[in-house]
Amino acid sequence: MQTLLILTSALLVDRIVGDPPWLWARIPHPVVIFGKAISFIERQFNGKGLTAPNRRAYGIMSILALLFASILAGWMAHRAMAYLGAFGLLLEILVVAVLLAQKSLSDHVGAVAVGLRQDGLAGGRRAVSMIVGRDPEALDRSAVARAAIETLAENFSDGVVAPALYYAFFGLPGIFAYKMLNTADSMIGHKTARYLQFGWASARLDDLANWPAARLSALLIAGAAWREGGSAAASLAMATALRDHGLHRSPNSGWPESAMAGALDVALAGPRIYAGERVQEPMQNAAGRRNLEPADIDAALAVFGSACTLLNMTVPAALIAIALLG
Repeated sequence: MQTLLILTSALLVDRIVGDPPWLWARIPHPVVIFGKAISFIERQFNGKGLTAPNRRAYGIMSILALLFASILAGWMAHRAMAYLGAFGLLLEILVVAVLLAQKSLSDHVGAVAVGLRQDGLAGGRRAVSMIVGRDPEALDRSAVARAAIETLAENFSDGVVAPALYYAFFGLPGIFAYKMLNTADSMIGHKTARYLQFGWASARLDDLANWPAARLSALLIAGAAWREGGSAAASLAMATALRDHGLHRSPNSGWPESAMAGALDVALAGPRIYAGERVQEPMQNAAGRRNLEPADIDAALAVFGSACTLLNMTVPAALIAIALLG
């Protein structure tokens, strides 16, 4: 009961306040700390001259050690806060809010629409380069908007829904472990010569960890589409997610991205360029409109906002149900 109360408050704080830059200019963000730990471990155990089996073995042991450390840190933090009474409760709300990304994601994606409107293609490329790994100079106006919308949908799942789920079920140890794993996947879960074997376990565990959130995210986006565009938009969002999620290279990201493509009736994904290398991928909702504009980013943000509202309403509803059943 208390965990859900904290989560309800944290979702509200994150939705309103987000990640204030002035705070993280003075103290390190928890994800930055996770990243430093991952970098240290990788430097120690992913040296040159290792065979592929050794790299994979060291990678498995490394991510397990990092997850154990994050679970222990979450447990210790929760125990320490429990001794602080009301102040500890407030502190835990703030910690959980910091590990969610509703407002920060909305702000960063919204900046792409602003950049396109104010400074044209150059402004859009500059803004989108802050949130995607693909080569911004290879993007035209529609591709910039498409990249922003895809990032919004994907990160709704792993930046909002997944951490909320892991906190709801496992408290601070759960959300700490999830953020550690998700950070590790983004840093070392790449199919490059350096990380293919060492990051294998991180990538596979991240796929497993995001399985439930990805599918719940698609449902929330479909529900948001109903609110924003009516039953036809909701039906297309769900139908597209069910049909096209497997077209994505990720076993999870395809769910929220294809749901968003259907909700807006636009085509997402397709060929992209990362570090000079062209990645071929089918379009999701290929029959949808492909000429995207800043207004489409605005529409995606409206769906995202409604999906966040649905999530924020689900937790209090669960609290009420528990109270009535109890």
